[in-house]
Amino acid sequence: MKFGIAIPQFFADGEFDPAAFRAYFSRAEELGFDSAWAQENTLGAAPQLGPLEAMTYAAACTQRIRLGCVVFVSTVHSPAHLAKSVATLDQLSRGRIDVGVGTGGPARPFAAFGVNPDRYIARFTEGVALMKALWTEPRVTFDGEFWQLQGARMEPKPFQKPFPPLWIGASGPLALRRAVRLGNGFFGAGATPTARFAGQVQVVRETLATEGGPADFPIAKRVYVAIDEDAGRARRRMNDAMERLYGRRSADIEAAAVAGTTADCVAALREVVAAGAELILFTAMFEQAEHAERLAGEVIPQLG
Repeated sequence: MKFGIAIPQFFADGEFDPAAFRAYFSRAEELGFDSAWAQENTLGAAPQLGPLEAMTYAAACTQRIRLGCVVFVSTVHSPAHLAKSVATLDQLSRGRIDVGVGTGGPARPFAAFGVNPDRYIARFTEGVALMKALWTEPRVTFDGEFWQLQGARMEPKPFQKPFPPLWIGASGPLALRRAVRLGNGFFGAGATPTARFAGQVQVVRETLATEGGPADFPIAKRVYVAIDEDAGRARRRMNDAMERLYGRRSADIEAAAVAGTTADCVAALREVVAAGAELILFTAMFEQAEHAERLAGEVIPQLG
């Protein structure tokens, strides 16, 4: 098992504290977390810093921990720009970057980004192919539906060869099979309840068995977590945080989040492990430094 922790991103105007951010990461490395991950939500009510910028700041504050984003909604990015940014950050961090990408789903406000919602899946697939080409080929000639290049070069390539681990966020069966074809790992969403995640893992494993794929194809899950001796208070605070993040109340999202006493959280997280998670990304929506301590000291030792 591996355990990741969220990169702090939620700061209202003027609230960001550079010293606290550095201290958080210094302690996260001391506590032994394997990785730290951002998330992307360009438009929304929650005051959330951009993932690339937060990852870059985190890279400058750390020495060992891996850094990633789950997920970039790569459909609304220029693949050339995103490939360049990832390659740059992988060089700056000396090869500590993981990349998560996803389509964003049909409800994404694609018009705000100049994207035709009728072709968003084709755009996603083509964008991933173009990024891989830019990361690996000395000159790229690409004749796609959305992007065309003729003998284009992008240097430097990523520090990691052939490119940083590419995680795919997916939900339905078609998307999960696409994840196996395109990626190096599957990352379950924080809004996905554990029982549904277990079904997704089954589809991924069946696809790997029948269609083949990378020899090592890890499976991960983001888990929103709140630990409090008062289980009711933990649940109320978590539900309020989920509403701010997603802009609505949702029984599924609330069911996916883990909240309660240490014992409650351990029991729920054991179910996530049993469902197939090989990496758990703990995402506390408040008191993140305090949660890092409690997760490392009270929860992880019980998960094995």
